[in-house]
Amino acid sequence: MITSELAGILSFNSSLNRPYRHRLYKIGFARKSEHPSVRSKAKRLIDILGAVMGLGIAGIVGIPVAIATQLDNPGPILYSQMRCGLNGRLFRIWKFRSMVIGADQMKDLVQNQATGHIFKNDNDPRITKVGRLLRRTSLDELPQFWNVLMGDMSLVGTRPPTVDEVVKYESHHWERLKVKPGLTGEWQANGRSTVKDFEEIVRMDVDYQRKWSIVYDIGLIFKTIQVVLSKSGAC
Repeated sequence: MITSELAGILSFNSSLNRPYRHRLYKIGFARKSEHPSVRSKAKRLIDILGAVMGLGIAGIVGIPVAIATQLDNPGPILYSQMRCGLNGRLFRIWKFRSMVIGADQMKDLVQNQATGHIFKNDNDPRITKVGRLLRRTSLDELPQFWNVLMGDMSLVGTRPPTVDEVVKYESHHWERLKVKPGLTGEWQANGRSTVKDFEEIVRMDVDYQRKWSIVYDIGLIFKTIQVVLSKSGAC
């Protein structure tokens, strides 16, 4: 039986080659018990309020970001990429562009400093000068408030993985996708770029699910703000 999540992914034929589609089909996306955070109306209300405020900030910040980006590396201001969200559902994530044009096609040329199904490089040569500032201050992620408003993401959750990462997942890795991806989460608030072991990230994500509450989410939001302002673990 094909679930709605699987059907949604298989419908994205134009961007996934045959091996990827076959791998995703084999996984099956068996529906598991829904995490309480997914059904929480209070969490959704906080997401909407936070997204509205965040988009207001993004609109103001977007003007100087657009000017700086064009002066540094002319091209699109925004960058989008397909990511896997709750139960593997595909959605398009948005960011202020922080890399050169065609950076995705150059990924294989950059050394991966992380282990497991995640890609990290502290000195990625594809990142522009303006992009480094955007990433160091997390301003590149402001457009993701749109994803939060649309319900694809939450203010707090897991890091949204790419499709090529997810198709390599083992069964226990899928546990991290039982909640919506978030602008911040256990990994971002308590490790950010200093944690480069994917298995450790999975453990942190699963631990977040066990600890979850509205109060805990609010605590992670404030802790993330502190981390960003102190530039602790910034990439």
